Amino acid sequence: MNELHFVYKIRQHLNRGLHDLPAGTVDRLAAARQRALARQKVTVHQSVLAGAGSFVQHQIENLDFRQVLLALAVVFGIASYTYWYADQSISEIEAIDSALLSDDLPIAAFTDRGFEAWLKSSASQ
Repeated sequence: MNELHFVYKIRQHLNRGLHDLPAGTVDRLAAARQRALARQKVTVHQSVLAGAGSFVQHQIENLDFRQVLLALAVVFGIASYTYWYADQSISEIEAIDSALLSDDLPIAAFTDRGFEAWLKSSASQ
C-alpha cells in the first residue's frame, strides 16, 4: 500500500466518524477550526531587495524637517572638506612640479634621500 492510498483510507475513516458525532460537537469543532485558521500566521515571501525598499520607505515616511536639514548640512560639510583637501593637494603638487621644471635643481638631488624634504622646503619658500 503506497502512502497516498494510506492517507486516502484515513481520510475516509475520519469522514465516516464525523457523521456519528452529535451536531453540537461538529459545530464546536468547526468554530475551533475557524479560530485556529484566523490566528494562523501567513508567511509572506519577498525578496531581500523588496525588504530593503520597504525599510527605506518606512524611514523616509518618518523623517522630520530638522533631520533632513541636518543630513544636508553634513553632506555639504563633507563635500566642502573634500574639495578643500583636493585643492590643497593640487597646490602642493603644483609647487613641486614647478620646482622640477624650473631647472633650479641639481642633478644629484634626484638621487638624494632627502629629495622630497628639499622639494617641500623649497616649495614653502
